[in-house]
Amino acid sequence: MRKLPAALTVLAMAALGAVVPASAAHAGPICQQSYRDADAGYMYAYDGLDCVGFLGKAEGNDVNWGDNSQSFKGGDTNKASSILNKGVDYEVKFYNGTGDGWTGGYTCLARSEHFASDLRDNDFTSGASANNSISSHRWVHESHCAEWAE
Repeated sequence: MRKLPAALTVLAMAALGAVVPASAAHAGPICQQSYRDADAGYMYAYDGLDCVGFLGKAEGNDVNWGDNSQSFKGGDTNKASSILNKGVDYEVKFYNGTGDGWTGGYTCLARSEHFASDLRDNDFTSGASANNSISSHRWVHESHCAEWAE
């Protein structure tokens, strides 16, 4: 008789595991190491998932990742698939538009979040996917963000 309650407990735990996935599976092990190694005060962008394929890093704003005037250069625009924020005082607001008007939709990455290892499941406020669509960024206070990358 003791085997029946034990078997039911195992089944219940297995069902719970299927409903509530472990968050560590989505943590991005390479992003975790990249975050530990990153310079404080910078945001980073990567061409691949899980912080693979370094595109660049910036401690300031960049209004156009497609030009050659700031941190990100020419071919970097619309290529990021993962991002990292090791900022000291601000959050990073990523846009799918360019220019000083900070046009297009946006998504933010909080310092407390550290990184988003897979932008395929993140959208800009415009509804467009954030994956391979970032064209500019700037540092902002948390109060300037309503949409957050995870």
